[in-house]
Amino acid sequence: MQLLEVRDVSAAYPDGVEVLHRINIAVRQGEMVTLIGANGAGKTTTLRAIMGLVRGSGSVMFAGQDILGRETPDIARLGISMVPEGRGVFPGLSVYDNLRVATTPWFGRGKSMTDDLDRVFALFPILAERRKQLGWSLSGGQQQMLAIGRAIMARPKLMLLDEPSLGLAPNLVEEVFEKLKSINEQGVSILLVEQNAFMALEYSSLAYVIERGTVSQQMTSAALLQDESIKAAYLGG
Repeated sequence: MQLLEVRDVSAAYPDGVEVLHRINIAVRQGEMVTLIGANGAGKTTTLRAIMGLVRGSGSVMFAGQDILGRETPDIARLGISMVPEGRGVFPGLSVYDNLRVATTPWFGRGKSMTDDLDRVFALFPILAERRKQLGWSLSGGQQQMLAIGRAIMARPKLMLLDEPSLGLAPNLVEEVFEKLKSINEQGVSILLVEQNAFMALEYSSLAYVIERGTVSQQMTSAALLQDESIKAAYLGG
C-alpha cells in the first residue's frame, strides 16, 4: 500500500530559482526509503516540500489525501513528522520539554503521553537519565537522539529525516541507524536523506537518486549498492 506519493512536484524558493523539476517518489506503508544525491541536488527541498515548508506545484498524496499547499501543522496532525538537518533541538528547554512540545498535534485531545515517553526512553535510555537537562548541554549524538525522539512523540505514520548522521562520531552512526531500523520495524515508514549513502542503502529497501532537482534512478537499495556508477559517484568506490 502506498502511504506517500510525490507526483510531478516542482518547487522554488522565494528567490524564484526552481529547485525541484517534476519529481516523483513513493513510500509504501512500513518501508524505509533513501534519497541520495550530491549537495544541492534537491534532497532537502523534497522533504521540505512534503512537510509544507516550501511551496510547489504537482501533488503530494499522503494516506489518500493531497497535502501539497497545506500548512505544516495540519500536515503534522495527519501523521508526518520531520527530523531536520542540524537537529533543531530547543536549546533552552529540558529534554522532557523538548519531547512534550512534539505532542501538540494530538495532546489537546486528552490523550496521555506516558506510553510515548516510555517508548522514546526505551529506545534512548540516555534521554531518560537526562530528562531534566537542557538541550544545549547535550552532546551532538544525544541531541540527535532527542530530535528523533521528538519526532516519535508526534505519533507519525511517516518520519522524514534529513542527514541524521551529520556531525556524529563514527561509532554513533551505526547506533542511530539501528534505532531507525527499530522504529521502522514498529510500523513507522521512513523517508531518509543521508550523506552516508552506504549506510543508508544498507538499511533501506528502496532508493532514489536525485540529480539537479529530478529523479535520475529508482531501484532497490541492494541493486544500487552494486551499481558501479553509483559506487563511483556516491560511495567512494
